[in-house]
Amino acid sequence: MNTAGCLLAQPGAPVKLGLPDAEALALKNHPQVQAAQHAAAAMGQRVEETRAAYYPTLSGDVTGSQANPRARIGAGFLTDPSLYNRVGQGITLSQLITDSGRTPNLVASSRLEASAADQTTQATRYDVLVRVNQAYFGTLRAQGLVKVAQETVAARQLLSDQVTALYNNKLRSEVDVAFVDVNLSQAKLLLLQAQDQVQESFAELTRALGSQEAATYELVDEPLPPSPPAKAEELVAQALRGRPELASLQLSRDAAYKFEQAEKDLSYPTASLVGVGGVMPYIAQLSLPRVTPPEYEGVAVNVEIPILNGGLFKARRQEAHFRAMEADQRLRDEVEAIARDVRTAWAVATVAYQRLDVTAQLVREANLAQQLAQGRYDLGLSNIVELTQALLNVTTADIENLNAKYNYQSQYATLQYTIGALR
Repeated sequence: MNTAGCLLAQPGAPVKLGLPDAEALALKNHPQVQAAQHAAAAMGQRVEETRAAYYPTLSGDVTGSQANPRARIGAGFLTDPSLYNRVGQGITLSQLITDSGRTPNLVASSRLEASAADQTTQATRYDVLVRVNQAYFGTLRAQGLVKVAQETVAARQLLSDQVTALYNNKLRSEVDVAFVDVNLSQAKLLLLQAQDQVQESFAELTRALGSQEAATYELVDEPLPPSPPAKAEELVAQALRGRPELASLQLSRDAAYKFEQAEKDLSYPTASLVGVGGVMPYIAQLSLPRVTPPEYEGVAVNVEIPILNGGLFKARRQEAHFRAMEADQRLRDEVEAIARDVRTAWAVATVAYQRLDVTAQLVREANLAQQLAQGRYDLGLSNIVELTQALLNVTTADIENLNAKYNYQSQYATLQYTIGALR
């Protein structure tokens, strides 16, 4: 089912939206996902940049010069070569033979960084998904609260009408009317607050979907997920295997050690092949016979051996070493943080799951107490305070049960996120 175009094309129309559709829409349109994908693509080009050192470079030259061919000595140099008025064109070929392993290590480092960027993209997708889940269930909760408030207003309006009618017939006191009117006003205030929460929740959901257009959705209720496992340690192990943030840091750490080795290779010799060739169709040599041939070519092998550079290579090697050690510690810190987050999310989800039964029982007891209080009030065995308190308990129980349901769904999604299972 492709709802992305429909949702974006009709931002003001109510659109039926399920959680899978919301997740797909967010992954397609959210700017953070797209930015991460572009960053990963850029890191992929970094591999091509470092691999370019394996291949020859070829450049063309066109040169024209004017000079005094008899001049040989000039300021700043002991001697200068003889120069002539000339026009020439040619090519220069350069090929790296070996740099003692530096380029292979740089290529390996860039490949690892590109893989780390891919994992970061996946982590960004998970971040977006968990926010979509939280916003989705938060909106469902707000809409459910509106329904509870509407039912409360209707029930208290009915009671207010009944008590007012009894008061008009001199069967109830004015105090009873005042109590039920206060309760009715409280219910109306609850409805206004719930409607405001719906608008805020829709704004948050729109942001989570990566959309700029305000839209109203008809959300589809999701079934309750299963209960959390009995212990958290298995979840911790799963998180250490499945969290993309951890995989990204591991790859970055490995890339840092490869780069450290590449910096060590700076101290070793580099050999390269250089070749030149071309023609000089015009060369002025005054009245002397031409001794410079019109064609030229040459090939050389150059070996560069670092000797002294003011400690530059040593400093670069030490910097790379400390960066690699930094990556080690960042990886260790992430492992500890993930283990903590999993245990915390498991504990919160477990308590949220246990609240489901408690709030369901609270609703049953509150409804029973309200029925008994209504019966006692109708028989004149109790006053209005007892009845209004029972009505308030019913409303509170309904709200708590509603909160428990959507809070558990949101916390379960968070738990799935912490173990790297939110897809």
